[in-house]
Amino acid sequence: MTRQIAIVTGAAAGFGRAIATRLASDGTDIVIFDIDAPGAHTTAEEVRAQGVTAEVVIGSVADPDDVRRAFAFVDDRFGGVDILINNAGVTGNRPTVDITDEEWRRTMSIDLDGVFYCSREAGRAMIGRRPGVIVNIGSIYSLVAAPERASYCASKAGVAMLTRSLAVEWAPHGIRVNCVAPGYADTAMMRELAAVGKIALEPLLRRTPQGRLTQMEDVAETVAFLCDPRSVHITGQVIAVDGGWTANGYI
Repeated sequence: MTRQIAIVTGAAAGFGRAIATRLASDGTDIVIFDIDAPGAHTTAEEVRAQGVTAEVVIGSVADPDDVRRAFAFVDDRFGGVDILINNAGVTGNRPTVDITDEEWRRTMSIDLDGVFYCSREAGRAMIGRRPGVIVNIGSIYSLVAAPERASYCASKAGVAMLTRSLAVEWAPHGIRVNCVAPGYADTAMMRELAAVGKIALEPLLRRTPQGRLTQMEDVAETVAFLCDPRSVHITGQVIAVDGGWTANGYI
């Protein structure tokens, strides 16, 4: 890959950090956009250790003013963006009748609105100036449903359809848009849900044909491939990285 500029949202930890460091290994300069300042700067240090530039912008993807500020910074600092990774997100595990208006709005604003705000700014930056790549991080719940996850399933399904819509609209401009849908992964979010009894890990492992949780590296490698010129004819796709979980219709 030639030297490119990538914005990675939610890169202070988890998938975002793994993706940022993986793209850096290809020689990509990274801009970390996150609300977690200490975590973002830790990721930046890991990125710089690979010999590329790393910058940090503190802000929320759910705030369109913060998003505009982040992209303005990238434009001033680098002259534009080549890659956008929409990774920032939150979970939403709660019986539907107990979801408050505030909880619903928070999940939607971060998981879906944030992807739209960032993609809109990326489109404005890329159209007419350079080809570009957008990779959205969805979920297996972009593809299938589960109880007590109405806000999360709805937001991630929205990400999948937004991916397809933008891919179709922006293909003539040389912009590819894809979605990676991770399965149940070994993340801090997963450990938190398991600790409070909202997720039982053993049944999940039994249901997964490969018999293991999704690892950070599994997702980061898939994202890196979708950003690489080798995937130039792939756009508008939702790719499950889940060890066969969504394909398995047998228990």
